[in-house]
Amino acid sequence: MLLWQITNRWQAAQRAALKPYGLTHVQFVLLAALTWLGTEGPITQKQLADHAATDPMMTSQVLRALEAAGYVERLPHPTDKRARALQVTNAGREVANRTVRVVAETDHRFFEPLGDLANPFTSSLQRLTSRGQLTRGA
Repeated sequence: MLLWQITNRWQAAQRAALKPYGLTHVQFVLLAALTWLGTEGPITQKQLADHAATDPMMTSQVLRALEAAGYVERLPHPTDKRARALQVTNAGREVANRTVRVVAETDHRFFEPLGDLANPFTSSLQRLTSRGQLTRGA
């Protein structure tokens, strides 16, 4: 129950921080991930969903919203006729770069009360993730 309460408070802080940019938190996560991954060549929706650990159907819906906002383009994939290559637009890259800083600042303020315990807390979360305890879309 405690983790649920903290998660809700953290999500509320992130929603408030991203509201001026017109992004939801999941839109931010996918846009930031695509901006980072896009430097490595064509990225498919499946690759993005796998990287962000998001549900593929939800990823598709969010990408449609980001495309409608002019932040993402879906282009023909150069080697896979069935897939689309995702590409961040200049406007998407600009908003991703601005919001990465805003989200990082929000995280810093939120977790600041942990003080010296912040690093061990992060390490504990990473340990759970690496052991496969977190499932996509959960």
